[in-house]
Amino acid sequence: MKLKFIQFFSVLVLTSCAVVSLFAQKKTPGSIFAPDKGKFTINLDGKAIGHEEFEIAPSGAGWVAKGTTSVSIPDGGATRVTGSLALQSDGAPISYEWTAQADKTNGAHIIFVNGIAKITLEMQGARPFEQEMTFTSPLISVLDNNLYHHYAVVGRIYDWSKGGTQTFPVLIPQELTPGTITVESAGATTSGGKSYEGLRVSTTDLEILLLFDSKHRLMRLEVPSVKVSVVRD
Repeated sequence: MKLKFIQFFSVLVLTSCAVVSLFAQKKTPGSIFAPDKGKFTINLDGKAIGHEEFEIAPSGAGWVAKGTTSVSIPDGGATRVTGSLALQSDGAPISYEWTAQADKTNGAHIIFVNGIAKITLEMQGARPFEQEMTFTSPLISVLDNNLYHHYAVVGRIYDWSKGGTQTFPVLIPQELTPGTITVESAGATTSGGKSYEGLRVSTTDLEILLLFDSKHRLMRLEVPSVKVSVVRD
């Protein structure tokens, strides 16, 4: 995942995956989610290079987490990435739609059924590529490197009352492989003069710090190893 972060902020990977009312803050009965809507500023080495607008909302019997990231990098051009992740109330994915627009438009469509991910990749100027992946353990969610509101989903999946270290299987769309993340509490954390509840997300080669408010809304994401920070406006 470390390589993918670096690529995102240099050339971007093109081949892969607010304010709400006080009443809307309440969780839907039986669901780990609560409605959320907002905007992130994406910073690289202390400089703003883009924004992401996102929303997590009820959809039928489940939920949908959707967002759009627009990034402009000096000498790297501008790219717009959009994702829509349909979820069950426990966080398990139902389907995922992804598109990226730069010099060319690429996209992916993934359907999850009975432990199998059916993936269709569409690349401009080429025939669609199809692939199926089977998971040996229940898939928890999708974690797309280019859309940071997916880490807000991680904050809902994590069992805060249990605490400690928790391990989750995920699908990383750009790598077209299942992966595993380890999430552990970072305790009370202060950043910019504000207090947050922290989670530390780890893979084999990358560590990400997530900062949440008292309602477990993602407020800030930091990846020190690649000098990236994502901050809610």
